[in-house]
Amino acid sequence: MQLFRKDFIFLFVWILFGISGTLSAQNNSILIGEVLDASNSEPLIGASVYWEEDVSSGVVTDLNGKFRLKSRELPSKLVVSYVGYEQSIRTISKIEEGKDVRFFLKPSELSLDEIIIQERRPDEQVRNLETGKSRIPIETIKNIPALFGEVDLLRSLQLLPGIQTAGEGTTGLFVRGGSADQNLVQVDGAPVYNPSHFFGFFSVFSPDALDQVDLYKGNMPASYGGRLSALVDVSLKEGNNDQIHGQGGIGTISSRLMLDGPLFSENSTFAISGRRTYADLFLKLSNNEDIRNNKLNFHDLSAKFAFRLGDKDKLTFSSYEGSDFLGLDDQFGLGWRNWVSSATWGHTISENSFFDLEAYHSRYNYQVDFEDPDNGFSWRNKLSESGMKGQWSWNKTDRFQSYWGFQSQYYHFAPIGLDPKGGSAIEPITTNPKNGILTSVFAGMTKELSPKLSAELGLRWGFYHQIGKGVDYFYEGGIPDEEVEVDSIGYASFKPMHFYQGLEPRLAFRYLVNDEFSIKAAYNRNFQYVQIATNSSAGLPIDRWILAGKYMAPLRSDQVSIGFYKNFLDNKWEFSVETYAKDIRNVIDLKNGASVLFTDQVETEILTGDGYAYGVEFLVRKNVGKTTGWLSYTYSRTWRKIDGISLGERYNPRYDRPNDVTLVLNHEFSPAWSAGLTFVYTTGQAVSFPIGTYEVDNQVIPLYSEYRNTDRFPDYHRMDASITWKNPDKGRKWKGSWNFSIYNLYGRKNPFAYEFRELFNGQINYDPDVDGPVVSKEQGIVMTYLFTFLPSITYNFQF
Repeated sequence: MQLFRKDFIFLFVWILFGISGTLSAQNNSILIGEVLDASNSEPLIGASVYWEEDVSSGVVTDLNGKFRLKSRELPSKLVVSYVGYEQSIRTISKIEEGKDVRFFLKPSELSLDEIIIQERRPDEQVRNLETGKSRIPIETIKNIPALFGEVDLLRSLQLLPGIQTAGEGTTGLFVRGGSADQNLVQVDGAPVYNPSHFFGFFSVFSPDALDQVDLYKGNMPASYGGRLSALVDVSLKEGNNDQIHGQGGIGTISSRLMLDGPLFSENSTFAISGRRTYADLFLKLSNNEDIRNNKLNFHDLSAKFAFRLGDKDKLTFSSYEGSDFLGLDDQFGLGWRNWVSSATWGHTISENSFFDLEAYHSRYNYQVDFEDPDNGFSWRNKLSESGMKGQWSWNKTDRFQSYWGFQSQYYHFAPIGLDPKGGSAIEPITTNPKNGILTSVFAGMTKELSPKLSAELGLRWGFYHQIGKGVDYFYEGGIPDEEVEVDSIGYASFKPMHFYQGLEPRLAFRYLVNDEFSIKAAYNRNFQYVQIATNSSAGLPIDRWILAGKYMAPLRSDQVSIGFYKNFLDNKWEFSVETYAKDIRNVIDLKNGASVLFTDQVETEILTGDGYAYGVEFLVRKNVGKTTGWLSYTYSRTWRKIDGISLGERYNPRYDRPNDVTLVLNHEFSPAWSAGLTFVYTTGQAVSFPIGTYEVDNQVIPLYSEYRNTDRFPDYHRMDASITWKNPDKGRKWKGSWNFSIYNLYGRKNPFAYEFRELFNGQINYDPDVDGPVVSKEQGIVMTYLFTFLPSITYNFQF
């Protein structure tokens, strides 16, 4: 009853807030339109639009390049401007009022002092309501020095404050104390369950195919849900409606190509992108037959088709497919594959109301094959998510915007199957499937309460059902233990099994102290109904995803964040400080020695408890000039407290890294030459080292403390550098550039793993048959590192 009362009060405030916004709205005529890049018809985000006689009444374009502006006595002159583009001034007549007016801006010839690294208005970080939101322009991502010359989206996001990494070379994101599975990574609205290649060394996103990337780590809009820590919202690029364009690159280990242009007419476009590695081709050049027979490759394919159906309707279809395969001499094979697709219909209802409907399907599957006459097997798994989302938007004035909608998601985690090969002694294993339906309703509004104070209010309510086909196990005393199972019950397909629901309020405020300084505060509650149970912090392609059910309640987090934002020197410099505190409930972790990959009773291998995290993030960023980039420092801590782990005392997960420093610099020497530099420093990850050894059957076994992750790897630091040379632009259609990059410039040997084992004669790889008799034996530590000084070269082109 108490919970119901609190919810009722919250909803009452919500309705009152909405009514006040509606009453304050005025029924003025509205001019609607969009601002596009004349060279490729892409929307220009954050373009300024205002009447020439009334500059103070101006607005900026949204994520789709659209704007809504209070009309005035017509005809009047409308000014449209965007940094780096020629200004447009056009007289708007009475007949154009209420219609969709388009502006095509031409890129201007920029001097070096006018180079901008961001696709947004210069004072956006001060004036918007968002805390913890970041955006790195695609062009900036392409200029960051990269591993093997492979420009990578997720590794670029790791350079932002508040984001930790799992270790050397990996693309996993650990945002504000959350694990990697607590991030929603989506492409045009469709979730991607494994966004990495090569065991996490590269992400699945080819930079040429991307339009924009938004990262939310603070006040996530109410229209998004299902994950606790972060949203990585990736949009694929639409084709231009002018002519066929192309771009691509030939790199050290892979090549890529993208084509885009009109499809049937100027009202339909396409964009197709592909990438493939040829690492396996280099293996065939080896003189070693065992190496020649190995296979190691990945590929990506993406496509987006857009259709304008008149002035009020637009359809888009997107699809991404990518896979990896690792094969060792026809004896072992590991492969995994993503396939996501989505369709979106955008409809303009009236001059200030809009409707968007999207449907998606995401599938992820993997398989392991082991060829052995005695113990050969094939192990496979598949999971998928399908969903539909509808959203209405109503923007009565530029001071009051609102939205509401629904989302329904169906999870299907197929049975895990282990099939023995012919003659194998391994017993077959088949688990039961897991299925769930999550239906959510949401609403949100943004209101300018005064010229200095603005507020955003959001509410999301999720209703989750675990459904059959499935099995529940019952244990003596109600505590999951595989050895004391007493009963089980099966459920037919779509039969209700368990139900959870969660109310997720979102609230944010911004107070504008002056034109260059603002203070923001936000509160977010999120629920998550899927988790990963894994022994690895880095994330593996065969990690076990688990749905909420009888023994695993959904995750819940409450986060409070406060930020201070200051711009300097006419918005050329940005400075921000954000601090946060996060409380996490129902987080899972594995018991000591647990194995979750093959069991149908995964609840017997995990324990559930709570966690919390806090931190402060500093960022200084320069946006204009010959030299651009940012410097950030993050101090953060994350803890877990779970009965049965670390003697019930709090402990750090492996990705807890208190100190994190990042420097990113880009310098333009001339129109032909530019250079990039990055430096990262982090505290070493938390680990458990053995405290001793014991011997069993003449084998030395390490002995670990009952306290988890009390040790640390050495601190991690690395510097990367790159130089880019562009062919002079002489009006030719073909434009090329060369990029030379060095990963780990000063050859730092950062540890990837430690192995504790016996060393003979003080040597790591000692062979008595070759090196002679053993005269000494001792316990030793062997460090594995992946990369030192690693150069690469890439040729990029456009036509």
